[in-house]
Amino acid sequence: MATAFPLRPLLAPLTPLGLVLGAVAFSAALTPSLVPRTGVLQGGLAGMAFAAVYGLTAGLVMLWSWLGLPDRRVAWACRLAELLALAIIGYGLANATTWQNAVNLVAGMEPVETARPFIIAGVAVGMAVPALALGRLFRRLTVMAANRMTRLFPPRLALSLGLVLTAALFWSVGNGVLATAVLRTLDGTAQQVDALIQPDLAPPENPLKSGSPASLLSWEGLGARGRARVTAFPDAAQIEALTGQQAMEPLRVYVGLNSAETVEERADLALAELLRTDAFSREVLVIATPTGTGWVDPSSVSALEFLWRGDVASVSVQYSYLSSWLSLLVEPEYGEETARAVFERIYRHWRSLRPAERPRLYLHGLSLGSLNSELSANVWNILAEPYDGAFWVGPTFANPLHAQFTAARNPGSPAWRPRVGYGQLVRFATQDGIDAPAAAPWGPVRILYLQYPSDAVVFFDPSSAWRPPAWMRDAPAPDVTPAFGWVPVVTFLQLLADLFAAFGTEPGHGHVYLAEHYIDGWAALTDPPGWDEAALEDLRNWYRAQGR
Repeated sequence: MATAFPLRPLLAPLTPLGLVLGAVAFSAALTPSLVPRTGVLQGGLAGMAFAAVYGLTAGLVMLWSWLGLPDRRVAWACRLAELLALAIIGYGLANATTWQNAVNLVAGMEPVETARPFIIAGVAVGMAVPALALGRLFRRLTVMAANRMTRLFPPRLALSLGLVLTAALFWSVGNGVLATAVLRTLDGTAQQVDALIQPDLAPPENPLKSGSPASLLSWEGLGARGRARVTAFPDAAQIEALTGQQAMEPLRVYVGLNSAETVEERADLALAELLRTDAFSREVLVIATPTGTGWVDPSSVSALEFLWRGDVASVSVQYSYLSSWLSLLVEPEYGEETARAVFERIYRHWRSLRPAERPRLYLHGLSLGSLNSELSANVWNILAEPYDGAFWVGPTFANPLHAQFTAARNPGSPAWRPRVGYGQLVRFATQDGIDAPAAAPWGPVRILYLQYPSDAVVFFDPSSAWRPPAWMRDAPAPDVTPAFGWVPVVTFLQLLADLFAAFGTEPGHGHVYLAEHYIDGWAALTDPPGWDEAALEDLRNWYRAQGR
């Protein structure tokens, strides 16, 4: 007696062509990409590459059958495909260590003795088998639905409708049930971390600091990221000790997500706190848009505070406590809405001041913060009186201005380090410095991007699934191995894995930006007085000694 849901189709042999092409994808996924990867991440990537390419191939085989084209399989060809696939996978595992060390070499890391091929294989199997089972379940449900509908529709139309219905079912379960449960868990965890108050971190007594008794912002409302920001280094004493000159206490305004109910109220609080601390009397004012978690890299603004001997005010307003990638996925418009509201309030007051009496105004952001900072100012509304400049670090692949500037680069300049016009408006920097003609002066507005060529947050490209990204068609960057080649589908998955691995690289590579490069960027943007190369090197050495 037949069962309502026969299991035999789920246990059928793998498609020979899919098996071979999946094995090729498995080995190709182990080849070098932008940053070093752990054995676990390598295994997960290889398993997903196998499953993705096998699934695409199996789908094409189904389409072939659906079109009524001949489909002849012989047993010896299936056995040959299995042996060939095993050989290809074995080749990839045998060379994984060599390929890993090719990336380590350009990243300045010591070579590894082994890339742990057994771990790679084990994790890959654990990733690929459930993915293949899910694909077969999808196929089986599609066929079952089509068989039911053949009573009402022609076979091919019934199969098409079955495919649509099954896809809708999988989407509803995956996106509506599983994704919602995961997001709620992550959201709750992030909220608890944000509310955590470290017992050794006391509210500041200095009335100039957010969260102090004199502040308009409560210590609890700042959140964990805000409390760390307002108490970060340096203070006036540290600046004086390093520079040997009198310094001011830097002003750092931070408005936490729980400081007020709405975006507008938080933006109003930011301006009110700036006015309370007389921030507009400082020489430099920075709107530092945080990342998704609300984090502002301490080195990013502290470098500017050292360069200007504390005569700096910075303001940040939190819009999320989720990781940047999750915030971008779940609430992409919320960061932009907050950044726009904050800029509008501050710019309107800044513009109301006499030019000779107002501070220099700069925009700044790292990663997702750079994206929302880019989106904060409508260029048509500020042409009459533009801000002084912007320093955007590790811009995401979704940054619209970054993409426009890169596309408009001068012929011959690589996409990983573009040169735009004469470098009067925008310049790009890497680990090797800022690229611009030696004699080219800055214009009235200065925009600087700092990006490492090995940073997948910057150089991830969704179209890499079917064509090489522009930066791969240029000469390789110094911190990207020439052994990184493009493979359809696989390169997309490699860059996707590199998005996560980029946060755990050695400092100065991937998405981990060094303080010395912040120093060089702010020095080029703001021309701080009294700093020669020897003094700048002393400052760089101070940060190096701190491990930053």
